[in-house]
Formats: sequence, structure tokens, C-alpha cells
Amino acid sequence: MQLKKSNKSKQKFIKNALSIATSTMLASISHTVMAESDWEVDSAVLFYSETDRVSVIEPVVSVRKEISDDEFLGMRVVVDSLTGSSANGAISTSSAQTFTTPSGSSYTAAANETPLDPSFHDTRVALNGSWEKPLSKTIKGIFSVNASSEYDYDSYGVVANISWDFNNRNTTLLTGLSYNIDSVNPVGGAPTGLNAMSASKTTQGSNLDKTVTDILLGVTQVISRDTLMQFNYSYGMDDGYLTDPYKILSVLDSGGNLRGTDPYLYEKRPTTRARNALYWKVAHQFTDDVLHFSYRYYWDDWGLDSNTLDVRYRYELGGGHYIQPHLRYYQQNKVDFYHYNLTDGSIPTYASADYRLSEMTTTTFGIKYGIEMDNGHEFSTRLETMNQSMGGDNKGPDVDALILQLSYSFDF
Repeated sequence: MQLKKSNKSKQKFIKNALSIATSTMLASISHTVMAESDWEVDSAVLFYSETDRVSVIEPVVSVRKEISDDEFLGMRVVVDSLTGSSANGAISTSSAQTFTTPSGSSYTAAANETPLDPSFHDTRVALNGSWEKPLSKTIKGIFSVNASSEYDYDSYGVVANISWDFNNRNTTLLTGLSYNIDSVNPVGGAPTGLNAMSASKTTQGSNLDKTVTDILLGVTQVISRDTLMQFNYSYGMDDGYLTDPYKILSVLDSGGNLRGTDPYLYEKRPTTRARNALYWKVAHQFTDDVLHFSYRYYWDDWGLDSNTLDVRYRYELGGGHYIQPHLRYYQQNKVDFYHYNLTDGSIPTYASADYRLSEMTTTTFGIKYGIEMDNGHEFSTRLETMNQSMGGDNKGPDVDALILQLSYSFDF
């Protein structure tokens, strides 16, 4: 189930263009390009930096080995290192504000500036092991286990994906199931939601759990010799501790100023979240170039709806060189319990000022350059800019970021 014959790198691009992207917890399902050697190695380093906020360095190494005909074992290692400042949820005011971190230190936000916690830092190590095996001539299974750990969060999960080819291998049905158990252990304990932020805060204890379940159904169809199309539906359920223990909200008095006593409350979110997503993707190969287009619509019972458009065009320069412009547009509304701030005497059951749950539009634009070498190795670099523009009643500033990725792949 491939487009017309082309080089290995382009086949990998087409394969990636039809990978499953409806849930971060579900492994990709796509048709395997026959390996040319026993081992396939993909490595990359990602640099992500927000202006005056969070910076991330993320090295990734994936290894895949063919152990028999169309049967593969794989391993993936990811290390995330995050540093910088993170918005704590409080609003900017005409005077300076001082806050206490969960570890007991303090920091001050200047007048008319969004309060940012400068103590934000984390290192996450994630491991994934996978097994791809034909279950029959037309059915393939992909099974994996994953684990990740950081200083206040651990996650363990399993994934099972099944694909079935029929209609002369022009049609593939896809189904997948994943289940994760996560443990949250916030610094200083998990604060009781909507209680005052103070040195003597009440907590819900530590090692709070949540479970994440995802189900995937999809179909991939050969439209013509040059075109593949994929359509997926995914459903997910989160259950347990879903609140961010480090986010707070400002409480104003009737005059619009911070109230004099306990002006900050810890946020509180519901303990369940049902998620849905529809995903459509098309890959079309021209004489040499490949166009990839996708659209995703997401909605959940928190009241959040989002739309994502993604376009990539791989242009062959000749001699193994290529460029790939990329444009991504993302738009979401706010969740039902998002509040930029609260008013004294009117405290709801749930509330969060996390800008990631507010009305937002994100635009990403960039370009990738790659070169395929004579020995079958490939090097590529990707540079992108991202802008998050806040909308609705979110009066916070826009967030700008720069993304750089260096990748190297080879077989042996």
C-alpha cells in the first residue's frame, strides 16, 4: 500500500505523513517500508525556547531491528530538560507582587508584568519498547510499553494497535487501545483546590493518581496511484487528579483591586475529562514532490473545542537535497471553568487561570532542509517560529517561541 516507487527517504516521509496523530498516548500505525538492513536508527535533538519563559532541550534516539520477515523490535529513549519561567496564573497589577514557591523560596513580579515563577525546572526521562508482528497475511499488531519519570510525576502505560489490510491491500482498518497509570507527587504536597495560597496551606497529600485511557478507530484508503487518505476517530478518558498543583488565581474585590486578605487561591479542576477527536489526513505525491495536509477537530466535556490545520510540502532540489516548508494553524476556545481572575464573594466550584485552557490561536511556520547521503544516511534540520495569541477575556501577553531540530538517521 505505497505510492509509486521512490527513494527510501521519501517513502519514510509518506509513511510519517499517514501516521496516527489523534492522541499522544497512542502509538503510530502505518504501513511498514521494507527495511534495507537489520537496524534502523533515528536520532534528533530539539531546542525550544519561549521569549522570557520556558526553554527545552530534548534529545531522542529510536532504534528498530528486524528480527524476522516483517517482524520488528523497537526502543525509543527521550530526555526532556526544561528550565525558565512559567506563568503562575495570577494577573498583573499596578504594583509589585511577591509569591512563595512550593519549596518555600519567594519571587517578585514587577508592576504591570505577568507574574512568572522563575524556579520552573524539570528533567523527564521516557522509555518506549515496541513489537511489530504480522498476525496473518493481512493483519499486523503493534504492541508497546512505555514509562516516564520526572521529579514530581511518573507515568506507566501499555498500547495495543491492530491493522487489517483488505480490498487488495488498498484499504486498511485501524484500531488501537492504550492505558496509562500516572502518579503525581507535587513539591510541598497537592494543595486543596480553591483554598488560599499561604505558608500553612492545606493539602490533599502526595502521590495522587490518575488514569488515561484512549481508544482509536480509523481507516486508510488508497485513492489513486499517487494519493493516500486517512480518517480516524479517537476517544479518551482521564480520571483522577487533573489539577495543576502549581497554578493559582487572583481574587479581586468589588473595586477591581486585589482583595486585602488571601488575594490568591489555588486552582481546582474536575476529576474526569472525556475527550474526542476526528482526524483527516491526505498525502499526495507529484512527480517528485510530496504534499501532506491534515485537519483535526477536538472536543471534550470541559467545554474546549479546537481546530488544527497542518500543511507540509516536500520539494526535491536534486542530488539528494530537499526542503519542506511547514504551516500549522491551531485555534481553541476556553474551557467552561477558565477565569482570568475571580471576584470576592463569587467563587465557583471549579476554576483555573492557566492560559493553556483559555481562548487561544497558535500559528507555527517554518522550513526543514534535508540531505540524503550516498551511504544511505540522512541529515536534516528544522527551524520554526510559533506565536500563541490570547483571546476572549484572557488579557495576558502573547507567547512567542523558536523551535530548532537537528536529525540524523542511518541503517546498519
